[in-house]
Amino acid sequence: MADAVPTTASLEDIYTQEDLVVQQRRWDQLQSRFEKHYGRKPQFISRSPGRVNIIGEHIDYSLYEVMPMAITADILLAVAENASDGPAQETKEPTVRLANVHNTKYGDRQFRVPLTGDVEIDSSAHDWSNYFKAGLRGALARLRQTTDGGEDLVPRSMDVLVDGTVPAGSGLSSSSAFVCASALAVLRANGMTSVDKKTLVELAIVSERAVGLNSGGMDQSASVLSKRGTALYVSFKPELSGQAVEFPATEPELTFLVAQSFVTAEKHVSAPVCYNLRVVECSLAAQVLAKLLGVSRPLPRDSSPLEVSLRGLHDAYFEEKEGVADNSTTPADEFRAQLQILLDRSREVLSKHEGYTRDEIADILGQSVDDLEKRFMTRCPVRAERFKLQQRATHVFGEAMRVLDFRSELRFPGHDDADADADVAVSELPARLGRLMNESQRSCRELYECCCPELDEICAVALQAGAYGSRLTGAGWGGCTVHLVPQGSVNEIKTSLEKDYYDKHFPDLTPDQQREAVVVSKPASGAFLFKALATST
Repeated sequence: MADAVPTTASLEDIYTQEDLVVQQRRWDQLQSRFEKHYGRKPQFISRSPGRVNIIGEHIDYSLYEVMPMAITADILLAVAENASDGPAQETKEPTVRLANVHNTKYGDRQFRVPLTGDVEIDSSAHDWSNYFKAGLRGALARLRQTTDGGEDLVPRSMDVLVDGTVPAGSGLSSSSAFVCASALAVLRANGMTSVDKKTLVELAIVSERAVGLNSGGMDQSASVLSKRGTALYVSFKPELSGQAVEFPATEPELTFLVAQSFVTAEKHVSAPVCYNLRVVECSLAAQVLAKLLGVSRPLPRDSSPLEVSLRGLHDAYFEEKEGVADNSTTPADEFRAQLQILLDRSREVLSKHEGYTRDEIADILGQSVDDLEKRFMTRCPVRAERFKLQQRATHVFGEAMRVLDFRSELRFPGHDDADADADVAVSELPARLGRLMNESQRSCRELYECCCPELDEICAVALQAGAYGSRLTGAGWGGCTVHLVPQGSVNEIKTSLEKDYYDKHFPDLTPDQQREAVVVSKPASGAFLFKALATST
């Protein structure tokens, strides 16, 4: 996957023809506003898109495969480095001036960049500039590690103007897009003319955790690695990789709708009782299962947020108990069978359906509650009396199976029916894919408890109107839903959602909100660097 983030001077390389007119106007306005704000033209623009997760919810931070796709909505950073920086400024801390096109909501910021050490980020403040600082911190750390004389690196001062069309709190990963675009911009401004995609993803994953959210890696992978027209199959073991996945031609033609609930999911704010709590529960489930299933060796430290994962438990169990030499090379059908075994064993041995207390978990692991909290709840502060280990583990194992099944259906429709006619298998593909999405939604609601009534209602309306499959996408607790639909039924399903959800719950939506409420989503391109040109007239 050694592949550089592409650089272009043409928006045709980034967007489809149907989006070009709107995007050209937007990019021209961004460059004009930059010149008006800073008194000079931008030198380049970094761009990173949001994403929709088709299937594989909340399992990336357990290091299982997921299948997202990038969307057209994106974050743009117009940038000019300070030409006055140089040897004469080596004792002066560089300055970043940060502004936003939507300046009534996101005010201007200015801050110094220390010549040594990390950029300070107050994750409790929830300031919009934290996402830029997170990308800045990760990029500078990378430059200092990999550049000749990097320990003496003097970062360049930067003027930055941000424009984003990924709605905040929508579940479409605006935060990861912002961090990726920021890190890309800092790398480029400080002389890295060729930015490796995998490097960018890996540093962005770690960088975003500085904002207070312990994400897995799906969002950053989709934002950087995606290619226009294809979904992305993301793997985390034995190493981070992304494979383009095409949807076969079907009759009727398929497309995806993305529908906003307009329930804002500020996951960085609610993390201690929602997102981060699930991260902790999954890592605790891995450690407890290892004890209860008799895994004698310590679980391997890995790239998950708390450095121990259900995937680590999975591999350790079958390598120790079944003599598998390297479980990361196990074929997909055998790997799926392993997941079923782990799901069944989790239901059997994690018997406390009401959840486990800190004392009970500490007792199983043979450690004090203080040590337990220090190990698992310092990096990820949480608020909970009980931890639902059985429900979280069974969701993860079941969802990982659904991802494998979804991919197999796309590659070999009807793969589980040796007697199936090929044409019949393809004709039944939409319903089979939809069924997997619906099962994912049910698991998110009942086992992972990351849904909300509004998301369930949208899914029910869409299915009643003709969608094959409907599910939440992103962290949940609000945000967006994604729907697999026949192309010919798009208008009918949109009309049903408007009448039976939006008019009912949000009758006062602005015209812009009405247009954005339900959109057709086609797989879009990933991150780009754009050579800024004179604006159009």
